[in-house]
Amino acid sequence: MRTLGWSALTLLLQVQGGGAPDAAGGGDLVRLFARTGPVAQAVLLILALFSVTSWGVILYKLWAFRRAERESGRFVTVFRHSAKFSEVQAVCRSLEASPLVGIFRAGFAELTNQLRQMAPPAGAAGSPTVVAPRPTIKSLAAVDRALLRAASVEMTKLERRVTFLATTASVTPFIGLFGTVWGIMMSFEAIAGMSSTNIAVVAPGIAEALINTAAGLFAAIPALYFYNLLVNRVKLFAAEMDDFSLEFLNIAEHNFT
Repeated sequence: MRTLGWSALTLLLQVQGGGAPDAAGGGDLVRLFARTGPVAQAVLLILALFSVTSWGVILYKLWAFRRAERESGRFVTVFRHSAKFSEVQAVCRSLEASPLVGIFRAGFAELTNQLRQMAPPAGAAGSPTVVAPRPTIKSLAAVDRALLRAASVEMTKLERRVTFLATTASVTPFIGLFGTVWGIMMSFEAIAGMSSTNIAVVAPGIAEALINTAAGLFAAIPALYFYNLLVNRVKLFAAEMDDFSLEFLNIAEHNFT
């Protein structure tokens, strides 16, 4: 992990120095980091950790959402072309990445439980003079509540770790600004000690201070962009789950009430 942090910091410094730098440019940036004080180095390491972690969250969530979308499409196709809920239940295990699977399982479990409670006695159903009644459920509202609880659970899963991107986007610019302010304070102290305002004396300290702000923005901008993107994807999943819940309720009302 320490090696990864140093590698990420080196890459961070190189990118801020102008894209894909040559060996000399990268070496200059590394030397610039080495000349900074312990506070500035700590700030840069914290920003590098935020940046690496946020990119890990971004890549993982993009992969997970893409898989969920793909499997949700397959699940809806199976659901709409199946004659029985038991047929849909059989394919749930292979499509567990879809949030619709969790909602269906909750609704199916509630339906099954109510149908068992409303089933006629075994002796009465086996009598040749008694016609087996149409299966009915006691409460459609209970099925609706089960679907809502399952949708809440699935939304929590979808939103997990996404808030870290919002934290990164809001916190890292201030961390970088703190490093810059601290570096400028140290630069002014050095200027006062040397009793000189020559640009050759002032510029190195200011450059070392401003790299913290650049690092903070480098961590915050991608985090903010992908946070908004992922939140929009979560909203689309939520709308899809609402539509599926209504469709499930319509089928349950038509067949079991």
